Amino acid sequence: MTTLHHLPAARWTAGGGMHTAGEIAQQPDTWRQVPACLDRLAPGTRASLHALLADPAALVLLTGAGTSAYAGELAADHLDATWPAQVRALATTTLLTHPAAYLPAGRPVLLVSFARSGNSPESLAAVELVRAAVPGARFLNITCNAEGRLARDGAASSDTMNLLLPPASCDQGFAMTSSFTTMLLAALALLGPEPLPAAAQRIDALAALAGRWLDSQAATWHALGQLPLQRIVYLGAGPLEALAREAALKVLELSGGRIVALANTPLGFRHGPKAVLDRSSLVVLFHSQDPHARRYDEDLLAELRRDGVATDVVAVDGHALGADKSVPDAWLATAYVILAQLLALHQSLRLGLTPDSPFPDGTVNRVVQGVTIHARA
Repeated sequence: MTTLHHLPAARWTAGGGMHTAGEIAQQPDTWRQVPACLDRLAPGTRASLHALLADPAALVLLTGAGTSAYAGELAADHLDATWPAQVRALATTTLLTHPAAYLPAGRPVLLVSFARSGNSPESLAAVELVRAAVPGARFLNITCNAEGRLARDGAASSDTMNLLLPPASCDQGFAMTSSFTTMLLAALALLGPEPLPAAAQRIDALAALAGRWLDSQAATWHALGQLPLQRIVYLGAGPLEALAREAALKVLELSGGRIVALANTPLGFRHGPKAVLDRSSLVVLFHSQDPHARRYDEDLLAELRRDGVATDVVAVDGHALGADKSVPDAWLATAYVILAQLLALHQSLRLGLTPDSPFPDGTVNRVVQGVTIHARA
């Protein structure tokens, strides 16, 4: 009998979670297709982007909504530390409400849009807002859907570059899983300074690592998914703070809001949020690769285990699981998040929900609905 994530595949089908379970499992294979997507860009695309990133006067905004925004947050600090340009993450949901606070006058601007479907109203409106407010702005769409409006509109605009990712990355399940990790890897490879062959090698190494984790950790992650949890706390510092927020969002989405999920940093957690812990709580800490940051991680892990308040405290540690210690946190996050995706998936099934569609009443949707875009005053 075929098994998937420590359960018979038929169980996922019967439970309404086969799309999500398959999309989590396919990630290593999907990542390996990213270098070919980069090769299909028009000649000179990467060089022109790097020229802009090398300009100290330039502003690069990494934008999206929800999970797509977290992809930008994960990449932003890593890229900002690499290039003279200012690289910052800014959710479309913030840009649209307060554009005057974020759109500079007289600076070269590149708006990078992360989009699974490319049909979210905020993503489309953000492009038009920046195009109108910042003369000469340029646009890069990193999208999983070649048929989405973002990609189609971009293909018709001379100021826009489209990076189209493998069709499989356009998740059919409710929650973004392979779309999130594939977009993040594509952005790091395209906008990072490493030669493309080196970036492709790193992607291949991460795919191999994730594949091993999916096999070797399946039983452990399934067991965590059977705990009768009411609260899950994710902790991470630096780029991994954004990963903690994405991990918490997966729990909220796939549990239909029945499990409360919080995100914080190891140091910040002591400043009040630690009060959430009880015997129905699980804490998951994403270990940094940085030796200095790891000392703070270890301090909090020891404290939480000594307190004994939460039902369990888990560390996701690339060192212990065989990751190369030279891999930056922003890259390793693509493998780390698989635990969070699977924990949310198993908990969804435990709660009797259908993970591919955890909100059958339509109160929350795969592509957001009900948004009115208001013109600037």
